[in-house]
Amino acid sequence: MRIIVALDILDGKCVRLTKGDYSKVKVYNIDPLEVVKEIESYGIEYLHLVDLDGAKNKKTVNYKILENISGKTRLKIDFGGGIRSREDLQTAFNCGARQVTLGSIAVSDPLLFSEWLTEFGQEKIILGADVRKHKVLTDGWTESSDKEIIAFIAGYRAKGVKYAICTDIEKDGMLRGPSTGLYKEILKIPGIKLISSGGITSVRDVEEMDRIGCEGTIIGKAIYEGKLTLKDLSRIC
Repeated sequence: MRIIVALDILDGKCVRLTKGDYSKVKVYNIDPLEVVKEIESYGIEYLHLVDLDGAKNKKTVNYKILENISGKTRLKIDFGGGIRSREDLQTAFNCGARQVTLGSIAVSDPLLFSEWLTEFGQEKIILGADVRKHKVLTDGWTESSDKEIIAFIAGYRAKGVKYAICTDIEKDGMLRGPSTGLYKEILKIPGIKLISSGGITSVRDVEEMDRIGCEGTIIGKAIYEGKLTLKDLSRIC
């Protein structure tokens, strides 16, 4: 299973939100490159880079930070947040993203999402599925939809999606463990490669995600709060 470290960018800084609430922001470092250099130094290969400014403003904002990180590290980056146009999508790849995570556009414009999936391929496009009480949320977790999470992911799997990131917003940033039950439900969808996100607090949580069959797991706040160290993760990645 891939160990993926989350780096959320707001106003050019490394931050974390609590339950996706932009009014509950904690800044961990003003220099994202310093953070990722430390991540890389422990042998961790994968970075989940989230443009929170982009998600909120519905357009890519922090592409220069993506470009800087990709140019100065060997990390394999998946990038998301605010991608609404083909120009945004192409910019992300041009700036060094290995994969992009698309969530809101998959809800608001399924046809366009499917076109991009066909054009760029299932190895490069990750379906972002942010969820609260089994309903998919969009626009940086600020808008609700009527999409039920299992049907949403299953529908796109049938259209060729290979990878999906599912973040349970009620768990995100709370350091109370992941939504194992929800992930087990999603993993019943044939062929889906699920990346879990939200609530990971311990090595035991990471091992549980591996045991149930997740392809990867994203870890953020537990690292920044010192609950899980990069050294811990380097031993299991």
